[in-house]
Amino acid sequence: MILLCNDDGFNADGLRVLYDELSLEDDVIIIAPETEQSAMGHAITLTKPLKVRKVEEGGKLVGYAINGTPADCVKLAIAVLLDEPPRIVVSGINLGGNLGICALYSGTVSAATEAMIMGVPSIAISLDTYENPDFNPAAKFSRKLIKKVLEKGLPSGVVLNVNVPPVPENEIAGVAITRQGKSRVVESFDQRVDPRNNTYYWMAGEMRFDEVEDGADCVMVSKNFISVTPIHFDLTHQPSIDVIKDWKL
Repeated sequence: MILLCNDDGFNADGLRVLYDELSLEDDVIIIAPETEQSAMGHAITLTKPLKVRKVEEGGKLVGYAINGTPADCVKLAIAVLLDEPPRIVVSGINLGGNLGICALYSGTVSAATEAMIMGVPSIAISLDTYENPDFNPAAKFSRKLIKKVLEKGLPSGVVLNVNVPPVPENEIAGVAITRQGKSRVVESFDQRVDPRNNTYYWMAGEMRFDEVEDGADCVMVSKNFISVTPIHFDLTHQPSIDVIKDWKL
């Protein structure tokens, strides 16, 4: 069985297009947040109960919607809701890219990471647009990539972070195996005042691309390549270990 999750919510278009595509050949179940959980990162819920809603359509079990984060959904799916672990977890298709530093904020990427932590191979996939999205090319590529991952396996501790350019299938330039770039969101804060004269803020911002050389995820997607980035979450900076040892703490 293939387990699908996301951070855009159970009824998000990208998730449903992916479900329809993968269901053509495989048993698929969705276990995803009840509502949008974008930019939740790897948050988990500790201060309230997790409620699970069974979703059936046409008499068929589609999955479960949970009032938690993407990481919550994967944890509960593998530990409780499924009779046996899925063969693979696919998180997405996300509305908007998860390129560069943005992967750290992404609930989509974190759902895939949680699956890896729990011993299940995983992929996160995102479509790099917010306007008039066509998720079909990304869904078709997902099916191809899933077959390869199940055939070849992934290195221990590795998740594939996939970003798809927002172009028709016949305009995709190819597939590039990339490194995580340094693009990031430069925030701005819109200050407002509510009717009771309390100040509040909306966070906004735009992507800043600091990369120009081929090989970075953001650069290759801008050239209409599908970017596949092997990522891992051992955050240790190995070269600094000896440096800090020399401090003689």
